[in-house]
Amino acid sequence: MATGNVTLEDIYAARERIHAGIVRTPLMESITLGQLCGRRVFCKFENLQMTGAFKERGALNKLLQLSEVERKKGVIAASAGNHAQGLAYHGGRLGIPVTIVMPEHTPIVKVVHTQEMGARVIQIGEGYDDAHEHACQLASQEGLTFVHPFDDPDVIAGQGTIALELVEENVPFDSVLVPVGGGGLISGIALAMKRLRPDVRVVGVEAENMASMAAALKGREFEPRGKTIADGIAVRRVGRLTRELVAQNVDAMVTVSDAQIAHAVQLMLEIEKSLVEGAGAVGLAALLHRAAEVPGERSVLILSGGNMDITMLARIIEKGLVADGRLTRLTVDVPDVPGGLAAVTSRISAEKGNIREVIHQRAFYDTPIGIARVEFIVETRSREHVRQIADALAQDGYKVEALA
Repeated sequence: MATGNVTLEDIYAARERIHAGIVRTPLMESITLGQLCGRRVFCKFENLQMTGAFKERGALNKLLQLSEVERKKGVIAASAGNHAQGLAYHGGRLGIPVTIVMPEHTPIVKVVHTQEMGARVIQIGEGYDDAHEHACQLASQEGLTFVHPFDDPDVIAGQGTIALELVEENVPFDSVLVPVGGGGLISGIALAMKRLRPDVRVVGVEAENMASMAAALKGREFEPRGKTIADGIAVRRVGRLTRELVAQNVDAMVTVSDAQIAHAVQLMLEIEKSLVEGAGAVGLAALLHRAAEVPGERSVLILSGGNMDITMLARIIEKGLVADGRLTRLTVDVPDVPGGLAAVTSRISAEKGNIREVIHQRAFYDTPIGIARVEFIVETRSREHVRQIADALAQDGYKVEALA
C-alpha cells in the first residue's frame, strides 16, 4: 500500500486479510437507549474483540503485510492501552516479536496484560510523547518496524473494516458516532462510509479536555485542559494523514465532558450489561447530552473498547450516578442539640432517600453558634426525587442545598 494514501479498495483488501483473526462484532439495537435518546440507537460492540477493543483490526492488517525480514526482526509501538494489547496479541499468534514502550506511570494492569500476551514492555518517560520518542529511537537502533497507533495507512484501512460490516447489516441508520483520539478509527470508517453510503452522516466525538482533532481542523495549536477519564482518546497531537481524511470525510465534530462520559459508561453497564471504557462511551454521551448537534433519527454508536481499571470503574460509576441524579449531596444546617441530626436523617429516610455518608461540621463553615452544617451523601431515584427530599426538609424549616 502506498504511504500517505488510503482507498476503499485498501479497506476491502484489509478485510480479506484479517477476517479470520478478528471478531465480526454484533450490531444490535437498544430499545431502552433509544427511548432515552429520542431516536433509534444501534450499538456496534467492538469491546467484544479478543483484547477488548477495535485496535486489533489495524494492528493485524499491519502485521500481515510485513516482509519476512521485518517479521523476524519484530515490531515496536508506543502505547499504554489498546494498541499495545492488539499488537501484542496478534504478534504472539503470528510469531512476530513485539516491543511496547509505555510511560512509567501506566497502570500496572495494562503492563501485565501486555506482557502476558508475549510482548517485551519498556516503561520510560512521563507521558506518551516520551514513550513515542524512545520507541522511534529503539526502532532505528534495533531495526524494528514502528507501528503507529493511528497515523498509518495500513492501520487506518484495518479500522475501516468496521464500516464494511455496518453497511452489510440489514439495519437502517443515518448517522454514525465515532470516538476520536488520534483519528485512525474515524478516518477509516468515514472514508468507507462516504464511498458506500454517502447519505450517512459521520460524527466524531472527543473528550472536551482533549479535543485535539477539533483544534487541528481549525488550524489551531491544541491546548490541553487537563486529564480525561476517556484515556483511550487522550491524544495531544493527531496524525497528519488522519487530519486530512477527517477534513475530507467527517461531517461534524462534537465534544463531551467527563461527567457526561461517566453517565454514558454507567448507563451502558446498567442497560446493556456491557462494560464500555470512557473512550468507547463518548458517542452515547453525545446522544444524551449534545443531541441537537447529532443529525438523524437512527444512529449507530461505535463502542470502541471495554478495557478499564476496576478502580477507575468504581469512580466512574459514582460520577455517572451523580450525572443521572441518583447520587446527590445535601447540605443542611442542623440545630446542634441532642436529636437534631436524628430528626434530619429520619426525614430523609421517610422520603425514601438512602443515606450513604454523613459529614458533620461545626468549625469549618460560617454558621451561627449552635448550628452545625451537615453534608449527606444520599442515593436517590432521580433528580425529581432529590428535589422532593430537599423540599421536604425546607418545609420542616431547615436551610438546605442540593448539590449534584
